[in-house]
Amino acid sequence: MKRCDYCGKEISYNDMYCCQDCQINTVKFYSIKEKFSIVFSVINCVCLFAVPLGLIIFSIMDYLGFSIIAISTAILGFTVLLLPLPTDGMISKLKVKKAVKITRIIGLAILILGIALVIADIIIYLI
Repeated sequence: MKRCDYCGKEISYNDMYCCQDCQINTVKFYSIKEKFSIVFSVINCVCLFAVPLGLIIFSIMDYLGFSIIAISTAILGFTVLLLPLPTDGMISKLKVKKAVKITRIIGLAILILGIALVIADIIIYLI
């Protein structure tokens, strides 16, 4: 059976979506993905390069390197939580609704880790 491109419900082979709401939500998702994909990619690349840079700086200056790691992890988590843009392979396998939900969960986990690192950074600075 063919499945709805948004929610994954079984539909007939002639349809792409199970209802009008799924079609509207899919169009909204792809317009947001097209609009913010470059911004998301730039923030993602900067944060992912900042973590190894923070590790290198950590070997020279402890506090500064750890601060860079903590802040970039928190920003990355916030970005993934705010703009859940899953990969095309994830969308084709899980459909849009489930892929966005899983991406938000991953973003929340990264954000919690980043906040914990920032709190640990503040505590270490105060000691």
